[in-house]
Amino acid sequence: MNHHSITQLLEGVRAGRVSVEEGRERLATLPWLDLGHSRVDTHRELRCGAAEVVFGIGKTPGELVDVARAIVARHGRCLVTRATPEGAAALAGELEGAVVHERARAVTFGLPPEGTGEGEVLVVSAGTSDGAVAEEAVLTARMLGARVESLADVGVAGIHRLLAHSDELRRARVVVCVAGMEGALPSVVGGLVERPVIAVPTSIGYGAHFGGLAALLAMLNSCAAGITVVNVDNGFGGGYAAALINRLPQDPRPATPEA
Repeated sequence: MNHHSITQLLEGVRAGRVSVEEGRERLATLPWLDLGHSRVDTHRELRCGAAEVVFGIGKTPGELVDVARAIVARHGRCLVTRATPEGAAALAGELEGAVVHERARAVTFGLPPEGTGEGEVLVVSAGTSDGAVAEEAVLTARMLGARVESLADVGVAGIHRLLAHSDELRRARVVVCVAGMEGALPSVVGGLVERPVIAVPTSIGYGAHFGGLAALLAMLNSCAAGITVVNVDNGFGGGYAAALINRLPQDPRPATPEA
């Protein structure tokens, strides 16, 4: 229940369209709903601007269905990240409208159509192998109301592929860079744009990559300004941060300075 829906509820009670008892019942789930095994934070959208996102790992299929059903009932949408195959199958079988995104290991309810939303978040990934993490970032930003575009397989080993999209890079309000191996892509992008860059290291690489640690440290030590780094494989964190930045008032300056 967000600011708008609470206002509608209170106005309905005042106008007599909603009884006091019904209004009290609908507000009784604030600030959480106790399901026995989980406490759903029904107040989070009011505090933070987005409904609770469900982390799928460690939950039984039944627990996952209960939590997702409660969130969908109150917000009309829900994002489940890192869903196990069993959890994703349970959600798809029990909740109408569930969409399973196998590569991203995510399940969505009420995902806005592609190309809709506000502003523009651009998710740039270095290689096809980074696609799962990049897709998690895309889904997260879309669920938070951002219009999202993607550039895939534009890593620094063939940097001309990235430079061919300079206009898209400069037009975006915020850029999410997803890269493994040595993690150089965010530094390059950070040197090309005047927008915030969210760097997401992935665990893709050879032995000395150390499961993403090499990319993480490279991004943390970037000489390009304006780069913020999230945890290894945390496409959710990158997409969420980008969507929040995307909501901020538009910079009145043009994205590309005039000659």
